[in-house]
Amino acid sequence: MVRSHSAKRSVDLDEFDLAILDIVQRDRETPLRVIAERVNRSTAAVQRRLRRLEEVGVITAHVALVDSTLVGKPITVIVEVHIDRVQLDLLNEIKRRFSGPEVQQCYYVAGEADFVLILSVATMEEYNCVVHRLFYTSEDVKWFRSTVVMDRVKVGLTIPLATE
Repeated sequence: MVRSHSAKRSVDLDEFDLAILDIVQRDRETPLRVIAERVNRSTAAVQRRLRRLEEVGVITAHVALVDSTLVGKPITVIVEVHIDRVQLDLLNEIKRRFSGPEVQQCYYVAGEADFVLILSVATMEEYNCVVHRLFYTSEDVKWFRSTVVMDRVKVGLTIPLATE
């Protein structure tokens, strides 16, 4: 049994929960009957478990992974941001500012930088506009460092789950 911890609560996950999660995080469109066969449970039992996993917050969203190149956002940029002074009262405002639509992911991190952002943009001109809006006009940003991705070797959000 694995315990999932969050700031709000813990959730008990058994081997069947983990096996179901492993399947649906790779392909949410997998039919219930196929999941049931793979985990050796009834379709109704799988459906109940999925509903429970959603209700307790283990499953947080159902999304489609989109090929950024095919939708006109071929450039991925990883940006490290160092904040001049991280004050708790300003932290939520900074997090909100770094959560705009061009930001695919934003992490508040420990280390040299305070934030790491993953951006998807159509052109370097668009990136320049984002940089000016998010960083140059902010008194809180001490420095930022950009890394332009040349090739996406692996892109995914699946979490490896031990189902032994």
